[in-house]
Amino acid sequence: MRLLLICFLLLLTACQTENQNPIEAILAANPDLAEIAQNSKYEVQILYSDIIRQGDSVSFKDYSFRLDADQYYYPASTVKMPVAVLALEKLKLLRQSGIEMHRETPYIINGDTVSSNIATDVSEIFAVSDNSAFNRLYEFLGRDEINQKLHEKGIFPVRISHRLSVPNSAVDTTKTLLFFTSDSTFYPNLEVIDSPIQKLDYLKNQQKGIGFYAADSLVNTPFDFSLKNYYPLQSAHETLKRILFPIAFAPNERFDLSEDDHVFLVKTMAQLPSESPFKSYDPEMYYDSYVKFLMFGDSKAPMPKHIKVYNKVGDAYGTLTDIAYIKDEKNDVEFMLSATILVNSNDIFNDNTYDYDGIGFPFLGKLGRAVYEYKLD
Repeated sequence: MRLLLICFLLLLTACQTENQNPIEAILAANPDLAEIAQNSKYEVQILYSDIIRQGDSVSFKDYSFRLDADQYYYPASTVKMPVAVLALEKLKLLRQSGIEMHRETPYIINGDTVSSNIATDVSEIFAVSDNSAFNRLYEFLGRDEINQKLHEKGIFPVRISHRLSVPNSAVDTTKTLLFFTSDSTFYPNLEVIDSPIQKLDYLKNQQKGIGFYAADSLVNTPFDFSLKNYYPLQSAHETLKRILFPIAFAPNERFDLSEDDHVFLVKTMAQLPSESPFKSYDPEMYYDSYVKFLMFGDSKAPMPKHIKVYNKVGDAYGTLTDIAYIKDEKNDVEFMLSATILVNSNDIFNDNTYDYDGIGFPFLGKLGRAVYEYKLD
């Protein structure tokens, strides 16, 4: 009888452990993380996915903490991820229509003299989160096409509405791109006029803080994010799933990339600045973890070679976000983890006074390591 009772208690404990939310267990075991995550002023949201492999199939078991698509946060550079993959998808569609364009095909934006190509743009987006590279691909696609394509793939809610860090970032008309398909011919990707941006009035907390700076003057009213990009954590997380694990989704929910472009994209997402094949970056400024916030964001030391992070970060207006798939190739550990945190203690926006180093990067770094240790154990 005593043996049966022990077996029953062990089974009950195993079932409780299996059903427990790992994020809550990790926070309970790390009071310093829990203190920040449970404080509403930091607006923390976390989404974690176990990856379940059975033969050739892949599925996910998702767990979340304070996940709420209606609770607005500024996505910053995380919006570059869907734009990068959609640009590669558009290249395939153009090739299928008979236009010989590839990711290395050079182009210029009409009126400019500096050329680029899609491969370089995608690489710069993931290696150092380059804003100019994103803006060029935004011109290539236009916001209506970006949003429509994401919605068609079941990635919703999302509203990409503007370029990054340029004047008139939300102007409706895109610029013409001239792709030089040979020495003597070019393909014009003509300008389009996108639909006007609608305010995100239905979301919670899209008015933030007590003031903001505009043209070096303090304005004592909340900062209005209602016309800004909107890309909630679960939408970004779902985008990354579709990029890395297309087999887990129906064909109409996948990004339609050539096999070569897909291999290039996945490899590029994990490349460190020092590994970029297109540009040489100063290692003092662009260290390994420059855009790897989870696990490594609070350190400038070299990252372990056996741990690969396929991700996209965002960093602006006091908000830090990382959408990541982390794989330890030596110990056969893998998981997906996405998290966002707002660290703006003075509640003033656009003053470049944010608690990134004191709170934000340490929180994301420790959170990533805590989840990694949980999986390792």
